[in-house]
This record gives sequence, structure tokens and C-alpha cells, in this order.
Amino acid sequence: MSDARNEGYDDFLDAIEAGEPYYLEGPEGDGSLPPKRIDPATGSQELTEAPLPETGEIETYTQTHVAAPDFADDAPFVVAVVDFGPVSVTGQIRGMEPGDVEAGQEVTIGVDRTETTDERLVIFEPA
Repeated sequence: MSDARNEGYDDFLDAIEAGEPYYLEGPEGDGSLPPKRIDPATGSQELTEAPLPETGEIETYTQTHVAAPDFADDAPFVVAVVDFGPVSVTGQIRGMEPGDVEAGQEVTIGVDRTETTDERLVIFEPA
């Protein structure tokens, strides 16, 4: 486990763990995820924190059987891209069998740790 703090990303994980997940909203209402510092649509540095919706919908997913070394002990696992309205978030699916995951399912966001490195990561569980 690393002691280094990735400011922005770790702040995002801290907020999820505290039950207050957020995204960064640009001046024209577009969304992005931390640690973004500049709005990609306008170039503005005026980003504000806005609450992430409580549930999202799985857009797409893939099951990983042979993982990179940092996730070797976690395999097999499912990674999904989940639509939370203004932003899409990528994370591991937990709390359901890989064969039961389908596009369109509602999930909630959370934080857990990898079995391989004990690092924190974004997870999704059935809503």
C-alpha cells in the first residue's frame, strides 16, 4: 500500500467514503471528475463541486480474467463504466456475480480496496 497521496483523486475517494460523492461542474454545466483543474469545454479554471447522483446506470462493462500485476489477485473481476448523468465513472463491480452484470442496471458508488495491493478504488454495488 502506498503512503503517497494523489490530491484530487484521493479527495474524491474520501468524499465517496463520507457519503458525499461529487463531480466538478464547469461554467456551462458540463461535468468532469477530479483531479481535473480546467474545464475541457471552456478552458476555465472556475470549477465547482456538485453532488453526484445517488445511483447511476451501467453503460458498458467487461470481465477481466488476466489482470495487470496491480490487480492480479483480484481477478476475475468486472470493470464497468457507469453513467451518473453529468459524468461517467469507471470502477469495479462488487456484490454481484460477473454473469449477472448487465448494461442498464442501477448501481451505487463506493470505495473498497484491491486484494493485490490494498489500494483504494472506486466500486459499484447493486442499487
